[in-house]
Amino acid sequence: MNNFVPHPSPPRPDWEDPSVASASRGTRLRAVKHFAHFPDGLTLVSGERIAPLDIAYESFGTLTPQRDNAILIVHALTGDSHCAGVYHDTDPKAGWWDPLIGPGKAFDTNKYFIICANNLGGCQGTTGPSSINPATGRPYGLSFPVFTIRDIVNAQKLLLEHLGIHRLLCVSGGSMGGMITLEWAAAYPSWVSCIIPVSTSARLSPQGIAFSEVERQAIISDPKWNNGNYDPDDPPARGLAVARMIAHITYLSSESMQLKFGRRRRAGSAHSHFGDHFEIENYLHYQGARFVERFDANSYLYLTKAMDFYDLAEGCSSLEEGAARIKCKALFIAFRSDWLFPPRETAELVDALRALGRDVEYHEIESSYGHDAFLVEYPKYAYLIERFLERVYRFYNR
Repeated sequence: MNNFVPHPSPPRPDWEDPSVASASRGTRLRAVKHFAHFPDGLTLVSGERIAPLDIAYESFGTLTPQRDNAILIVHALTGDSHCAGVYHDTDPKAGWWDPLIGPGKAFDTNKYFIICANNLGGCQGTTGPSSINPATGRPYGLSFPVFTIRDIVNAQKLLLEHLGIHRLLCVSGGSMGGMITLEWAAAYPSWVSCIIPVSTSARLSPQGIAFSEVERQAIISDPKWNNGNYDPDDPPARGLAVARMIAHITYLSSESMQLKFGRRRRAGSAHSHFGDHFEIENYLHYQGARFVERFDANSYLYLTKAMDFYDLAEGCSSLEEGAARIKCKALFIAFRSDWLFPPRETAELVDALRALGRDVEYHEIESSYGHDAFLVEYPKYAYLIERFLERVYRFYNR
C-alpha cells in the first residue's frame, strides 16, 4: 500500500509577520511550513475559479521596513516549498536548494527575505487535484480545472500581496521554475527588478513534449488510475513510478550515466531474465519507488501539461516580440550537457533580449550532469548569483 494521502484544505493559522527571521542552526536554516488561506480563491486564465485556495510556503530571512529585499524562489516540476533548511535536527536532508540559500550563501538570508511557495496544482500543501473538493467531499481528481504557468504566477502573486509585498528584488528558479520566472517578468514587469532563470528556455522543445506525453501515458495506462478517480490509499503507483523513471532519463546525460553507472551489473541478478541486471536499472527503479511515496499522479499530469503548453511568445509574431515584455535585468545560467533544456535554446532567448537592449548576463557552465546539474553543480554558479544580486541591489538602492 502506498503511503501517499491527499492534502485536505488546511485551516488558516495565525499568520506570522514575514519580518520575523527564521531561526538558523549554524549555517543551516530552520524551516517552518506556513499556509495562506484564500476563501475567495483564484480565477484562472480560462475563466474557471478555484475556491477556496490554500498555498503552502516557507520563508527565510528578514524583510526590510521598505520591503525591498524580497526574493521569490520557484521550484521545478515535482519540487515543493521546502527550498532550504531543515524541519528538525534529525532531518537527513535539507531543502532542495539549500546549498544556495542561507546566511552567507548566494541567496544570503542575512541580506534578503526568501519566499518559496508550493506551486498551484501541486500536492505538498497547495490546492491541487488531490485536495478535497468542498462541493463533493472527495478529491478533485480530473474535475480540477486545467491551469497554466500564468495561473501559477497569479497564485504566487496572491500570496505575496497577502504578505504585504508588492515588488520583488528577484525571481529565480530552475527548469519549470525557470519558465515561471520568465512569466513573472513578462506578465508583471513592474513587480520584478531582476530574474535568474536556470536550466530553462522560452518553451519546451518537441522532444521534451514527447517525453512528457509518454510519462503521462504511463500513468493513464495504469488500471488503478481509473480515469483519475483512484483510491488515495491505492493510487496508480506502478504507472507513476514508470513516469518518474522516464523523466529521470531526461534529467541525466549519456556522459553522466557512463561515469556513474557504466555497464556495471548488479551482484546476484543473473538468475532472473528481466530483473535489475544493471546498476542504471536499479537506480531508475529506486527513483520511481521513492517518487510515489511523495507525489500525486494527477498533479503530475496537470503540471507536465502546463509546462508543455508554456510559450513565452504565445500570441506574438516572434520570440523577440514575446521577449520584449521582459524589462528587468536578467542572469541566465545553462549547462553544457543539458539536453532537456539545451543551452542553445537558452542562448536564443538571451540573444533576443540583448537585441532589445536589455541588461542580460548569460553563462554556460561546463558540466557532465545533464539537466540535473542545476541541483548538483552549486559551486560552479553560486558566485554568479551572489555577484549579480549584489549588483542589482546596489543599483536600486544607490
